[in-house]
Amino acid sequence: MTTTTAPRRGRPGYDRSTLVAVCVATFNRHGYDATSMGMLAAELGVSKSAIYHHVSSKEEILEMALGQALDALEAVLAEAEQLDESGAKRLEKALRSTVQVLIEQMPQVTLLLRLRGNSPVETAALQRRRDITSRFGRIVESGQKDGSLVTSQPPRRIARLVLGMVNSIVDWYRPGESAAEPAQLEESILRLALDGVLAER
Repeated sequence: MTTTTAPRRGRPGYDRSTLVAVCVATFNRHGYDATSMGMLAAELGVSKSAIYHHVSSKEEILEMALGQALDALEAVLAEAEQLDESGAKRLEKALRSTVQVLIEQMPQVTLLLRLRGNSPVETAALQRRRDITSRFGRIVESGQKDGSLVTSQPPRRIARLVLGMVNSIVDWYRPGESAAEPAQLEESILRLALDGVLAER
C-alpha cells in the first residue's frame, strides 16, 4: 500500500534565509514567472500558509534574493572605486571581487541575470544592474585618462564586454563539479579580461 505524505502544516522547518535559498533554486530551475507558490510549497515540503509565515508573497522572496546579490556587487565595487590606484588596478580589483561574488552567490546572481523586467521589483533590480555597469564604465574611463587602459574602445563598451565575460560564469561553472577551482577561475578570467584592455608600457 502506498502512502502519500501531506505537506507539513504550521511553521516550516526552515529559517527565512534557508527558505529563500530553496525558493531561488526553484526559480532558477523553472523560471520565476512559471513558478507558483504551490510549486514552492511542494519543493519545500510545507503548506503555502507555512511559507506565508516567513514572507508575504513570491515577489518578496525575489526582492530579498536580488537584494542579496546587488548589495554584494555594489559593496565590492565601492571598495574598488575608493582605491588610490590607477584605473587599471581599480578595474582589476572590481573584476576580481565581482567574480568572487558570482561564485559565492551564484543562485542569486543567476536569478538577477535572467530578469525580464516584468514587475516593479525586477525593474528596480535591472536599474541597479545598469548602474553597476555605468560605474564600471567610469573606472575604465579613469584608466583611459591616466594611461593605464587602452583608448581604442569607448569605456562603457569595454565595461559591458568584460562584465559579459564575468557574467557568463553562471551559465557553465558549477562549484565542485568543474575542473577549475574558484581561485584558478578567478585568475583565468582576470587575465583574459585585462590582457585585452591594459595599455602597453
